[in-house]
Formats: sequence, C-alpha cells, structure tokens
Amino acid sequence: MATDPVGRFMAALDPDHREAVGAKPRQEQERLAAAWERELEVDDELDTLDELSPPAAEAEAARRVLGRPAG
Repeated sequence: MATDPVGRFMAALDPDHREAVGAKPRQEQERLAAAWERELEVDDELDTLDELSPPAAEAEAARRVLGRPAG
C-alpha cells in the first residue's frame, strides 16, 4: 500500500483517471494529491462514508478533486 500522498491518491483513482493523472507532471500530481487530502479532511459527508468504507471515501474525494476546474 502506498504511503506517500501521491501514491495514495493514485490508488484511489479509477484506472482511466490513474493513467491520465500519471501522465501529468509530478508537480501537478502533488497539487492534486494535496487537494484530495484537504477534501478528505474537511468534508463531513466523507467522514461518514469513511466509517463505512475508507476506500469508497477516498475514491469519492478523488472524483470531486478531478471534477473541479484547475486553478
């Protein structure tokens, strides 16, 4: 299991998004991983989902981060 933020973020992605994000520069991957970690920390709905299924909460946070405009 990956322990670094980028590795954990990549593991939470579906295969198509994992490939697309993997093609991005490392700096962009790190930015997305940091946004993903913030999403997991601040969203109360994800806290509830995390209690039921941590992988599902991580995947949902990843979908939200990728669905946002870059910036």
